[in-house]
Amino acid sequence: MIKINVCIGSACHVKGSYNVINSFQQLIEEYKLTDKAEVNAVFCLGQCTHAVSVRIGDGEVHSVSGASARDFFVQKIVPATGK
Repeated sequence: MIKINVCIGSACHVKGSYNVINSFQQLIEEYKLTDKAEVNAVFCLGQCTHAVSVRIGDGEVHSVSGASARDFFVQKIVPATGK
């Protein structure tokens, strides 16, 4: 199972972390990945100036917005699931 950690700290919250979380949850359903990926809300990934911060597993921290969530999901998360 791939864990997608989305920061909900102050800077990320202001920049729309809950929109990113909702987008990822919808995309997991759309791509039928409920058994392969899960979204977790976490506090501070240490990249506040690049909010919204997202980490896949123990990988690097990425900057994602509500507008870029779908592209990020298709480019980074779908391949990580092996699909």
